[in-house]
Amino acid sequence: MNNLITGIHHVTALAGEPQSNLDFYTGILGLRMVKKTVNFDAPDVYHFYYGDEQGKPGSIMTFFPYEGIQKGRHGNGMLNITTFSVPAGSLLFWEERLKKYDINFRPAQDRFDGEAVIYFEDPDGLGLELVFNDRDNRPGWTYGNIPLKHSIRGFYSVEIWQEGYERTAGLLTEGLDHKLIAEKGNRFRFAATDAPGNYIDILCKPDALRGLGGGGTVHHLAFSTANKESQLKVREKLTNSGYNPTPVLDRQYFESIYFREPGGVLFEVATAEPGFAIDEPQDKLGEALKLPAQYESRRNLIEKAVKPVKLNPSNFK
Repeated sequence: MNNLITGIHHVTALAGEPQSNLDFYTGILGLRMVKKTVNFDAPDVYHFYYGDEQGKPGSIMTFFPYEGIQKGRHGNGMLNITTFSVPAGSLLFWEERLKKYDINFRPAQDRFDGEAVIYFEDPDGLGLELVFNDRDNRPGWTYGNIPLKHSIRGFYSVEIWQEGYERTAGLLTEGLDHKLIAEKGNRFRFAATDAPGNYIDILCKPDALRGLGGGGTVHHLAFSTANKESQLKVREKLTNSGYNPTPVLDRQYFESIYFREPGGVLFEVATAEPGFAIDEPQDKLGEALKLPAQYESRRNLIEKAVKPVKLNPSNFK
């Protein structure tokens, strides 16, 4: 039987100043700006999507940048670290690149076999990692500011902190088609598809403080499902298990349902269809401000409300 859930779709976080967010993710990290749009619920706030060349599930990091947002706190009940996958031979390149831009990072540490990891944070304090591995066959992409052989391939994993892992693990395995595939110390790794881009690591941290939402924290984690039909099956399964998923919501580039997992993290199930090329050519992704249909009549007002930003990858060679 095929899984209804195939892995990670996207991770959405809260940020502060839009231009610094754009510069960090496209300039320093070299991700593609896949879509520049606005928050469905607050159209005077941007919604930035970064990812690989096509914005495929398992590569998409998205942000709501609110200028002046209060800083949040990492802790239990939150997704605290998002890990990107890079080739095993790229460690020295990335250490030198992070030093060049005065980004503090922890020395590389081994995690599971064949995984060397360095931790750092974005300008808002969001927890990030690069994992150097030889297991990722996805193609790299670059604006030309990073050599293709060293470029990010997409996500590798995400890290959720909980007082105990059992209840969240139960949801992943019983409701979202995941399996326990590795464990080491207080780290338990789950995946619906055993490949880079899909790993969910739960860390048991019984003594950690509860996390607080705000700038530099993850708002939600989205899992990928093939289409509307599979999404409705997941929704029914969750409802029958006592969860309370939202109705299906149209997010233009995918459809979504949301619910809280037992530890408090907001989960989403998003369709892989229709994708990001429905309203602009693939070679122009992320260049123009795209608005949901219901806001198009207010374009002039929205364009005045959001702060102008500029894609500057050539400034970060």
